[in-house]
Order: sequence, then C-alpha cells, then structure tokens
Amino acid sequence: MTVYLVGAGPGDPGLLTRRGESLLRAADVVVYDRLAPSALLELARPDAELIDVGKAPGNAPMSQTDINDVLVDRGAAGRHVVRLKGGDPFVFGRGGEEAEACIAAGVAFEVVPGITSAIAAAAYAGIPVTHRRVSTSFTVVTGHEDPTKGGRDTDWDALAKAGGTLVILMGAGRVTEIAKALIGGGRADSTPVAAVRYGTRPDQQTVRATLATIAEIGVEPPSAIIVGDVAALDFAWFEKRPLFGRTVVVTRAREQASELTGRLEQLGATVLELPVIRIVPFDFALPDLTRFAWVVFTSANGVDAFFDRGLEPAGLDARAIAPVRLAVIGPVTGGALARRGLRADLVPERFVAESLLDAFPEGSGGVLLARAEVARDVLPDGLAQKGYDVEVLPVYGTEPAPAREEDLARTRAGSVDAITFTSSSTVDNFCDALGGTVPDPQPAVVSIGPITSEAARARGLRVDVEADPHTIDGLVEALVRQLGQ
Repeated sequence: MTVYLVGAGPGDPGLLTRRGESLLRAADVVVYDRLAPSALLELARPDAELIDVGKAPGNAPMSQTDINDVLVDRGAAGRHVVRLKGGDPFVFGRGGEEAEACIAAGVAFEVVPGITSAIAAAAYAGIPVTHRRVSTSFTVVTGHEDPTKGGRDTDWDALAKAGGTLVILMGAGRVTEIAKALIGGGRADSTPVAAVRYGTRPDQQTVRATLATIAEIGVEPPSAIIVGDVAALDFAWFEKRPLFGRTVVVTRAREQASELTGRLEQLGATVLELPVIRIVPFDFALPDLTRFAWVVFTSANGVDAFFDRGLEPAGLDARAIAPVRLAVIGPVTGGALARRGLRADLVPERFVAESLLDAFPEGSGGVLLARAEVARDVLPDGLAQKGYDVEVLPVYGTEPAPAREEDLARTRAGSVDAITFTSSSTVDNFCDALGGTVPDPQPAVVSIGPITSEAARARGLRVDVEADPHTIDGLVEALVRQLGQ
C-alpha cells in the first residue's frame, strides 16, 4: 500500500482538499500531529488506527525518527497510511524527511499539498500577502531553525533589504531577536507587523504593531508573523462574523446536529456538540391507508421513519398514499415530505400542535397521526373533538445518548456562551446528563419554541430567547440577536 503525506491546512477543517478528505476516509492508519484539526479525525473510519505524534514546544512524545519508523512499518505491512500534517507537508513540515524515509525503505508514498498558514492565516486576518499597490512579492521563512545544523541559513540582513512582504512561521519565541535583526538590516522600525495566532480557527487572535513595538505586545505560539506594508491593511472579515469567539452547545441528536452546527460555524461560533438524545426509528405494521382521510406528521423524524420503515425492505412508495391528504406541523416537516416527492396540503401559520389543530377543518373520517412514541395529546384529543377518528401510530422514539464527560464538565461549569434546545426531550436529557444541576453561571438558553421553553423552565433553566418562527432558521436568528457582536 501507500503512505500519503497529507496537508491538513492551517486549522479550519473546511480547508482540507477533496483529495485529502477521500484518503482520510479510506485510511487504515492515521498518524497526526497537534496542528492538524481534530475535527478531521472524525472523517476516519471507526476501525482506523489513530496515532498521535503531536509535538509542542518543549514536548515531543515521539521523535521524528520514531515517526518515520511508524510510517515505514505500517506502510510496509500493506496498510493505507495517512500522515496528517498541519498546513502543507513540504512547508516547514518535515515532510521531506518522511518522504526520504519511505524511499530508503522502498515504501510507496504520495504527497497531497495543503494550504499553508503562511498565506491562510494572513488571509483570515484580512491581510493580503501581496497587493498591487503595496507589495508584489512575499517571502516565507522559519523563525525556528534546527539548532543542530551548526550554522544559519536565514540571512536576516538580506531579508531586510529584499523588501516586499515577509511571513515568519514558528517565530513567536524569537520575535524580539528577529525584529532587531530586521531593523539592523535596514528595515524601518516603523514597518507594520501583524501576528496571527491560531489562524483560521474559531479562537484566532490578531495583534498589530511595528518592528519597534512587536516585542512588547506578547506574541504567543503558534503565530504567523507578517512584516511589511501589507500588515497595515485591514480587510477583516473572519473575526467580524456575528458569533466569532462564542461557544455554543448543540443538544440535538447526532443524526440532526450537522445542519445546525454548520450554520453556527459559518457565523463564527465554536460548536460543542452534546447530543443528549438518539433517534430510534421503529419497525411497524402499516395500517390500511384507505381508512384515512388525512395523515398527519409532527416532525421530519416522523416523515423519515414512516416512509423508511413502513414496508420492509424497501420502505414505503409515495404512491401508496396518493389519495390521502397530508398535514404537517411546519415547513421543515413539509420539506421532509417534499424530498419524498409529496406536497403538504396543510401547514399552520405557527409551528406548534395548537396552531395545526386550529387550522384543521371540522370534519369526519380517519386521521392517522404518525409521531414520536412519547408526545403531548393535544392533537389526538383536539382532532377527536373536531369529529375525526384518530389513530396514533408511533413511528420513532428517543433515548438518552451518552455524552463525553469533558464536554459535560465544561458545560456544567458555565464556560460556554449559549445552549440551544430543539425539543422538550433535549431539555430533559440534557438536565439529566448534568445530574439535575443548572450550569453556574448559566449560559444563555435559546429555545426553538414555547413547548421547549416550558420544559426548560420546569427544569430550573432561565430561557433567554425563543425562536420565532419555531424553526432552525429562527433558532439561529434568535441566537445571533442574543450573542451577536
């Protein structure tokens, strides 16, 4: 098999190349360092061997020689090996040494370039490394040379005189000496400097100074240091997103969390997924649909479970319910029907059971209510009062899902900015997971609707804002109003 030296990019998981993603999903072994985004490890197969070889200043649990040996050993054993490296493998990433080790051992290898922080960190800070009216060249240099080489490759005097933009990686610990060397080589002490720490990540920090003052502002690793007139430009966008720097807990089931998580991350939030419930579709016998005038769905989960489990093994063909009228509790549930090639006949103005009941015409005949195993009886009781013969069909249930203790501890301590709830069951299971305690201090609680808010207050939580409309879009808008900068 092959060893793939894959550049993971500087920190934003979305910057991984498509080639890198496909290799990571197929890997038998993933050897990763501390600068590779941890979220990318979730792309690996559950049975993949994950080997942490992360290095930090003053802390190297595995030497480069040992890392080379791991790559050669796993590759020679015929395994599909991904060496996941922060940034680009061949830009100060020691990928060249790993390639040499594979060549010496006769192990096939490939290089998958990644986006280097030398460009990406500056871009996410709103600094172009070149600009037609400011700088037409840029130079990338390490600020941390191998101390065993017995000499210096970096000619700071020459770099000072070269002009253009200078990007220094791994130079935070030597920023004082570097600034002095550049000034000594002829760069003006008023030359703008920007240092971008954790570039492209939700905790990115940008500080600006000059060569004369950069040593005073406390540049911390890992930082990309940009020196030159472009560092005075400020086309900030990443750090100006409305939820930048905020941490939001998402309590939805893992099967549903990705949509909300993606929306929040696009707005700049760090998302802590705490899936406290799991959706469990039921197998069930489908009633004779000719007995019903209406089929009612109260959630997208109900739609999916109804059609996927209604007939085995292929699921229910949409044509089977063509003569039946369809009612849904809201547009999200209607969208789930639309994906099945069906259009809802009735959607209420407000997306709660009471509003759906108000919108239902007086009538007679059968109504099949496909819903969760545990739900309020507002709809079946109210429809019965309107003259319908109601049959409740439980098509799915929910059960508590285990959460990581470190995530629970962080939430319990109140070290997050907001918690989102999308159903009463997420509230109850969240509170149970925390042992019935309220986080202290309590983060902002954002609820999707009045029933969920009522459940939260019953468990001792303060509800700060409620979505209107009662949809994921409404929830996101409410969260931005509550926390947005």
